[in-house]
Amino acid sequence: MVQAIAQNLKVNIGSINWKGIALDAAAVGIGSAMVAFATSSILKTNGLVIGGITGASIIAEKVTGIDYTYIYYALSVCVLLCALLFMGRREALKIAALSIFFPAVLIVFNRSPFSFVEGDMMLASIYFGLIYGVGSGIILKRGFSFGGTDTIAKMLHVRVFPFISLSQILLAIDTVVIAASVFVFDRNIALYAILTQVVFMKTLDVVMFGIGSKLVKMEVISARYEEVSRYVMSEIKRGVSMYEVIGGYEHESRVKVVTVCSPREMMLIKRFIAKLDPDVFVNVTPVSAVWGRGKGFESIAEESGI
Repeated sequence: MVQAIAQNLKVNIGSINWKGIALDAAAVGIGSAMVAFATSSILKTNGLVIGGITGASIIAEKVTGIDYTYIYYALSVCVLLCALLFMGRREALKIAALSIFFPAVLIVFNRSPFSFVEGDMMLASIYFGLIYGVGSGIILKRGFSFGGTDTIAKMLHVRVFPFISLSQILLAIDTVVIAASVFVFDRNIALYAILTQVVFMKTLDVVMFGIGSKLVKMEVISARYEEVSRYVMSEIKRGVSMYEVIGGYEHESRVKVVTVCSPREMMLIKRFIAKLDPDVFVNVTPVSAVWGRGKGFESIAEESGI
């Protein structure tokens, strides 16, 4: 009996993905440190604000006199409890780790902050957006969430405003926070807050999806679809999918060939199609990320730390 339990325990321990756990811990630790440093040593010391819970906490500190780190902690716990109540345990578990861990890190960094940038609000806004964006991107890319205004927006979308998109609700919340800074601070601080938000969002996109689009999706509608698909698979060495579509003008059934490839490969396919069928219809769109098997694709298991 004891031997069987020990064997079962050994199997369970052996099945644990220690590499994934280590990467998760490193991402949360490094990302939280970068975000806390940017907030305490750049944003706060230069009197700047940003949207979201961070900005709301700084504004609340100005009004109440209570340290913004404690306000942030309280708001994070409230969001976690609301997520558990309105969205269920599964959604709450996604934000539980950072809702408890990050505010504690922020409090530690706020104990002895130093001014990373002094006397230049423009430079401070840019530096904050860059460091805050990189730190947030590292955390979000590993599948964690701060449980901030994104979670609030999701709850409002599900429970109150299902007819409004999630991104629009999130934009509205951040806009309200930044607008409130006009009355608590002044108009210049609000304008710098907009700059900070833009730099942060652009940096976050780069960390999450890379610089520019590395891959594109090609949709080809041609009477000679078999030759197109054969060329893509044999010469370009890319996979294809084929769908039957109906044209809205003539109501004729056509076959659409879809493939994901690099921009250079796209030009080769374009050149081949131009010679093959002058009446072809081609639609090309940039792709932010692709998970699966193929050249330039990322493994969904490795990307998710599984």
